Amino acid sequence: MTTTIKNSKGWIAGLLAAVAASLCCITPVLAFLGGASGFASSFSWVEPYRPYLIGLTIAVFTFAWYQKIKPQKQVGCDCEADNKKSFWQSKSFLVIVTVVSGLLMAFPYYAKIFYPKPQKAKVIVVDKSNIATVQLNINGMDCEGCTAHINGALSKVDGVIEANTYYKNANAIVKFDNSKTSVDSLSNIINNIGYKVISSTIINK
Repeated sequence: MTTTIKNSKGWIAGLLAAVAASLCCITPVLAFLGGASGFASSFSWVEPYRPYLIGLTIAVFTFAWYQKIKPQKQVGCDCEADNKKSFWQSKSFLVIVTVVSGLLMAFPYYAKIFYPKPQKAKVIVVDKSNIATVQLNINGMDCEGCTAHINGALSKVDGVIEANTYYKNANAIVKFDNSKTSVDSLSNIINNIGYKVISSTIINK
Protein backbone atom coordinates (compact mmCIF):
# COMPACT_ATOMS: atom_id res chain seq x y z
CA MET A 1 0.00 0.00 0.00
CA THR A 2 2.88 2.39 0.82
CA THR A 3 4.37 1.79 -2.64
CA THR A 4 1.01 2.61 -4.20
CA ILE A 5 0.86 5.96 -2.41
CA LYS A 6 4.43 6.84 -3.34
CA ASN A 7 3.89 5.98 -7.01
CA SER A 8 0.67 8.00 -7.12
CA LYS A 9 2.43 11.02 -5.66
CA GLY A 10 5.15 10.64 -8.27
CA TRP A 11 2.65 10.63 -11.14
CA ILE A 12 0.83 13.61 -9.66
CA ALA A 13 4.12 15.52 -9.40
CA GLY A 14 4.92 14.71 -13.03
CA LEU A 15 1.46 15.77 -14.22
CA LEU A 16 1.63 19.02 -12.24
CA ALA A 17 5.06 19.77 -13.70
CA ALA A 18 3.66 19.21 -17.20
CA VAL A 19 0.72 21.53 -16.47
CA ALA A 20 3.08 24.19 -15.12
CA ALA A 21 5.31 23.87 -18.18
CA SER A 22 2.37 24.59 -20.47
CA LEU A 23 0.63 27.29 -18.39
CA CYS A 24 2.33 30.13 -20.25
CA CYS A 25 0.74 28.95 -23.50
CA ILE A 26 -2.52 27.48 -22.22
CA THR A 27 -3.49 30.69 -20.41
CA PRO A 28 -3.74 32.84 -23.57
CA VAL A 29 -5.93 30.20 -25.22
CA LEU A 30 -8.22 29.90 -22.19
CA ALA A 31 -8.37 33.69 -21.94
CA PHE A 32 -9.24 33.96 -25.62
CA LEU A 33 -11.90 31.25 -25.51
CA GLY A 34 -13.33 32.72 -22.30
CA GLY A 35 -13.41 36.26 -23.61
CA ALA A 36 -10.96 37.51 -20.95
CA SER A 37 -7.97 38.04 -23.19
CA GLY A 38 -6.54 40.74 -20.94
CA PHE A 39 -5.07 37.89 -18.90
CA ALA A 40 -3.34 36.35 -21.91
CA SER A 41 0.20 36.78 -20.62
CA SER A 42 -0.51 36.23 -16.90
CA PHE A 43 1.86 33.27 -16.74
CA SER A 44 4.50 34.53 -19.17
CA TRP A 45 6.99 34.46 -16.28
CA VAL A 46 6.83 30.64 -16.39
CA GLU A 47 8.30 30.49 -19.92
CA PRO A 48 12.01 30.65 -18.87
CA TYR A 49 11.43 27.66 -16.57
CA ARG A 50 9.78 25.47 -19.21
CA PRO A 51 12.94 23.42 -19.98
CA TYR A 52 13.39 22.59 -16.27
CA LEU A 53 9.73 21.68 -15.77
CA ILE A 54 9.79 19.50 -18.87
CA GLY A 55 12.97 17.83 -17.64
CA LEU A 56 11.33 17.18 -14.27
CA THR A 57 8.26 15.70 -15.94
CA ILE A 58 10.36 13.39 -18.11
CA ALA A 59 12.43 12.29 -15.09
CA VAL A 60 9.32 11.54 -13.02
CA PHE A 61 7.67 9.47 -15.73
CA THR A 62 10.89 7.69 -16.63
CA PHE A 63 11.15 6.57 -13.00
CA ALA A 64 7.44 5.68 -12.90
CA TRP A 65 7.78 3.47 -15.98
CA TYR A 66 10.95 1.90 -14.58
CA GLN A 67 9.04 1.04 -11.41
CA LYS A 68 6.19 -0.37 -13.47
CA ILE A 69 8.15 -2.59 -15.85
CA LYS A 70 10.95 -3.80 -13.57
CA PRO A 71 10.64 -7.40 -12.35
CA GLN A 72 8.28 -7.55 -9.39
CA LYS A 73 9.10 -9.39 -6.17
CA GLN A 74 7.04 -12.46 -5.43
CA VAL A 75 4.29 -11.63 -2.99
CA GLY A 76 3.50 -13.84 -0.06
CA CYS A 77 -0.22 -13.19 0.24
CA ASP A 78 -3.17 -12.33 -1.94
CA CYS A 79 -3.79 -8.99 -0.20
CA GLU A 80 -0.75 -7.31 -1.80
CA ALA A 81 -1.62 -8.84 -5.17
CA ASP A 82 -5.13 -7.39 -4.90
CA ASN A 83 -3.71 -3.90 -4.34
CA LYS A 84 -1.78 -4.19 -7.58
CA LYS A 85 -5.04 -4.70 -9.47
CA SER A 86 -6.16 -1.14 -8.74
CA PHE A 87 -6.76 0.88 -11.93
CA TRP A 88 -4.78 3.79 -10.49
CA GLN A 89 -1.74 1.54 -10.30
CA SER A 90 -2.26 -0.14 -13.66
CA LYS A 91 -0.20 0.33 -16.80
CA SER A 92 -3.32 1.62 -18.53
CA PHE A 93 -3.61 4.53 -16.11
CA LEU A 94 0.12 5.28 -16.40
CA VAL A 95 -0.24 5.32 -20.20
CA ILE A 96 -3.13 7.81 -19.93
CA VAL A 97 -1.25 10.12 -17.57
CA THR A 98 1.90 9.91 -19.68
CA VAL A 99 0.01 10.79 -22.88
CA VAL A 100 -1.81 13.68 -21.20
CA SER A 101 1.48 15.04 -19.86
CA GLY A 102 3.08 14.70 -23.30
CA LEU A 103 0.20 16.62 -24.91
CA LEU A 104 0.52 19.35 -22.29
CA MET A 105 4.26 19.72 -22.82
CA ALA A 106 3.76 19.86 -26.60
CA PHE A 107 0.90 22.39 -26.34
CA PRO A 108 2.95 25.38 -27.62
CA TYR A 109 3.45 23.55 -30.92
CA TYR A 110 -0.24 23.17 -31.70
CA ALA A 111 -1.78 26.08 -29.74
CA LYS A 112 -2.44 27.92 -33.02
CA ILE A 113 -5.32 25.61 -33.90
CA PHE A 114 -7.41 27.14 -31.12
CA TYR A 115 -7.30 30.60 -32.66
CA PRO A 116 -9.41 31.55 -35.69
CA LYS A 117 -7.58 32.37 -38.88
CA PRO A 118 -6.92 36.11 -39.27
CA GLN A 119 -9.60 37.87 -41.25
CA LYS A 120 -8.63 38.98 -44.70
CA ALA A 121 -8.17 42.71 -44.75
CA LYS A 122 -10.88 44.68 -46.52
CA VAL A 123 -9.10 47.94 -47.12
CA ILE A 124 -9.87 50.41 -49.84
CA VAL A 125 -6.81 52.61 -50.21
CA VAL A 126 -7.65 56.02 -51.58
CA ASP A 127 -4.16 57.45 -51.38
CA LYS A 128 -1.09 55.21 -51.46
CA SER A 129 0.84 57.83 -49.53
CA ASN A 130 -1.28 56.87 -46.50
CA ILE A 131 0.20 53.36 -46.39
CA ALA A 132 2.74 52.87 -43.62
CA THR A 133 4.52 49.90 -42.03
CA VAL A 134 5.40 49.78 -38.36
CA GLN A 135 7.41 47.37 -36.25
CA LEU A 136 5.89 46.89 -32.79
CA ASN A 137 8.18 45.32 -30.20
CA ILE A 138 6.14 43.19 -27.81
CA ASN A 139 6.62 41.70 -24.35
CA GLY A 140 4.59 38.79 -23.00
CA MET A 141 4.61 36.33 -25.91
CA ASP A 142 5.24 32.78 -24.68
CA CYS A 143 5.01 30.66 -27.82
CA GLU A 144 3.95 30.58 -31.45
CA GLY A 145 0.33 30.41 -30.34
CA CYS A 146 0.59 34.01 -29.14
CA THR A 147 1.43 35.15 -32.65
CA ALA A 148 -1.89 33.78 -33.91
CA HIS A 149 -3.66 35.58 -31.06
CA ILE A 150 -2.09 38.93 -31.94
CA ASN A 151 -2.49 38.52 -35.71
CA GLY A 152 -6.15 37.69 -35.23
CA ALA A 153 -6.77 40.80 -33.15
CA LEU A 154 -4.91 43.12 -35.55
CA SER A 155 -6.65 41.70 -38.61
CA LYS A 156 -9.98 42.95 -37.24
CA VAL A 157 -8.80 46.58 -37.14
CA ASP A 158 -10.18 48.79 -39.88
CA GLY A 159 -7.20 50.04 -41.89
CA VAL A 160 -4.85 47.11 -41.25
CA ILE A 161 -3.67 45.70 -44.57
CA GLU A 162 -1.32 43.02 -43.30
CA ALA A 163 -0.10 41.89 -39.88
CA ASN A 164 2.68 39.39 -39.20
CA THR A 165 3.80 38.60 -35.66
CA TYR A 166 7.09 36.82 -34.88
CA TYR A 167 7.57 35.04 -31.57
CA LYS A 168 11.34 34.65 -31.88
CA ASN A 169 11.82 38.32 -32.71
CA ALA A 170 9.22 39.42 -30.15
CA ASN A 171 7.63 41.83 -32.60
CA ALA A 172 4.86 42.41 -35.08
CA ILE A 173 5.21 44.00 -38.51
CA VAL A 174 1.99 45.77 -39.44
CA LYS A 175 1.15 47.39 -42.77
CA PHE A 176 -1.74 49.81 -42.42
CA ASP A 177 -3.57 52.83 -43.79
CA ASN A 178 -2.72 55.66 -41.42
CA SER A 179 -5.82 57.59 -42.47
CA LYS A 180 -7.93 54.86 -40.84
CA THR A 181 -5.85 53.82 -37.85
CA SER A 182 -2.64 54.78 -36.05
CA VAL A 183 0.37 53.26 -34.33
CA ASP A 184 -1.11 54.13 -30.94
CA SER A 185 -4.38 52.39 -31.81
CA LEU A 186 -2.54 49.27 -32.96
CA SER A 187 -0.47 49.27 -29.77
CA ASN A 188 -3.61 49.61 -27.66
CA ILE A 189 -5.20 46.64 -29.41
CA ILE A 190 -2.21 44.46 -28.50
CA ASN A 191 -2.06 45.81 -24.95
CA ASN A 192 -5.77 45.16 -24.44
CA ILE A 193 -5.46 41.45 -25.23
CA GLY A 194 -2.83 40.94 -22.54
CA TYR A 195 0.55 41.71 -24.13
CA LYS A 196 2.69 44.85 -23.91
CA VAL A 197 4.02 46.97 -26.76
CA ILE A 198 7.27 48.42 -25.44
CA SER A 199 8.34 50.40 -28.52
CA SER A 200 7.47 51.06 -32.14
CA THR A 201 9.44 51.96 -35.25
CA ILE A 202 8.03 53.18 -38.54
CA ILE A 203 9.76 51.14 -41.24
CA ASN A 204 8.44 53.12 -44.16
CA LYS A 205 5.77 55.66 -44.91
